[in-house]
Amino acid sequence: MKYLYLILLSLLLLGGKVEAVEKKTSVENVLQDLDEALLHKKKFHAAKELRIAKIKKDLQAATDFNVRDAIYRDIYTEYLHYQTDSALYYVNKRGEELLKNNYLPGQQYEVILGRAEIMGIMGMYNESLEELQKIRPESLTGDILLSYYRTLRGYYGWLTDYTVAEAAKKKYIEKTNAYRDSILLNSPKGMNYDIAYAEKCIGDGRPDSAFHCLEKYIGKTPDIKQSAYIYYTLAEACQAMGNVDRQIYYLAKTALLDLRMAEREYASLQKLARLVFQKNDLVRAYRYLNCSMEDAVNCNARLRFMEVTEYYPIIDKAYTAKELQERRNTQRMLVIVSLLAFLLIVLAAYLYYWMKKISVVRSHLYEANRKLVSANADLAKTGKIMEVYIAQYLDRCVMYLDKLEQYRRSLEKLAMASKIEDLFKAIRSEQFLRDERKAFYMEFDKSFLDLFPNFISDFNNLLTEEGRIYPKSGELLNTELRIFAMIRLGVTDATRIAHFLGYSLATVYNYRSKIRNKALRDKDRFEQEVMNL
Repeated sequence: MKYLYLILLSLLLLGGKVEAVEKKTSVENVLQDLDEALLHKKKFHAAKELRIAKIKKDLQAATDFNVRDAIYRDIYTEYLHYQTDSALYYVNKRGEELLKNNYLPGQQYEVILGRAEIMGIMGMYNESLEELQKIRPESLTGDILLSYYRTLRGYYGWLTDYTVAEAAKKKYIEKTNAYRDSILLNSPKGMNYDIAYAEKCIGDGRPDSAFHCLEKYIGKTPDIKQSAYIYYTLAEACQAMGNVDRQIYYLAKTALLDLRMAEREYASLQKLARLVFQKNDLVRAYRYLNCSMEDAVNCNARLRFMEVTEYYPIIDKAYTAKELQERRNTQRMLVIVSLLAFLLIVLAAYLYYWMKKISVVRSHLYEANRKLVSANADLAKTGKIMEVYIAQYLDRCVMYLDKLEQYRRSLEKLAMASKIEDLFKAIRSEQFLRDERKAFYMEFDKSFLDLFPNFISDFNNLLTEEGRIYPKSGELLNTELRIFAMIRLGVTDATRIAHFLGYSLATVYNYRSKIRNKALRDKDRFEQEVMNL
């Protein structure tokens, strides 16, 4: 029973860790999507400009009063959170045309509410209130009444965010809540009602109820603007619940939709910048805040600009300090690399003399190579023995190269020990090893082709027409052919091939995979067919 309890406890703890990792991954994924969207911000804005230009073109062609009125409303809506000056211009133009024609009272109220909303975004709060005071709410019904309440709720919400004095702030909060209640009383049940109700739950200290009210809509509404409202309200609920990671997630989702709609007046991205800054992600925080400031200025959204400038100096200072430290680190690394390069040049000069002495050993190696080739020719009738001798020949060549490298390192130790008299002689640089490696390849290629003269043509017969490989002029075998020559000799282990030929393990894997994909027949049996050539 005791062991069962421990097992269950372990599973619960493991489950909690897995859930935490999944949450972290989902947050990082949506932040990466947001980073990608920021790179395409100009494209989203260009699409919006094209859309607005098309609507303006439709306006020029329209002659019917009602059609023109609807188009003015569309242009104003497009500009509302994108460029408030233009939005105000077109809502006023709509008002002028309404005065010249027979209009319905509701149309004139729409113009007044439009002006009030735009002026609120521009920070012209007194002017916004003056517009709202022109309306007699008792004469309003239906959607116009709801718009009136929503505009007033937004107006007092802006004042709440803008005001510092506690007494005034409390009064504006009460006004905001009162108009939200009016919205709920006059709204039909549905998504917009639930968004307003969720806001009320958050204000009443019941963020969990707000979350449960809206989570059913996640991913189920085709309206991108409503989705943005839902995600932002969910972020507010998560903030009230103290769940910072989920708040970041939903703010990022909101900001992503704001960018795709080409909105410039928003609260999501600057709030997100503050949170990722608290998570020590300075690069993202700086990028998000810069984007927010640029959009607030271009939109002429005064409140949003003030929100950004309140926090911008803090993030900018931290980001500048980080960049300065990185530059210092880079300068230090450049100095270190320069010193190492100088030491290597000096060491190369020291090694030159000692490499001359190795030439005697080199001549012995050539003689051993010649004898191995001769022995392989004598054993041509016994393929198995021939292959064993070639492998032994390769082992000796590689062993010699390894010994040369070890010898070079021993000289390096003498240099590090400052035994100048022992090393102050001209020695060839590491070019010797490269020359030896090149000579080794030539010896290997020549020996292999002496034993298998038709290997290149036979090998290419196993490949598709476009995948066939031929050595360049002056080459006997190239890298790909040399790797498969080793496989023909029975050396199939990638590590041994890399060791014999002096390639990296990644090079061997990459070439084997690439050539195998060009096989004329069965890719899985390709290397076996090479061994049977």
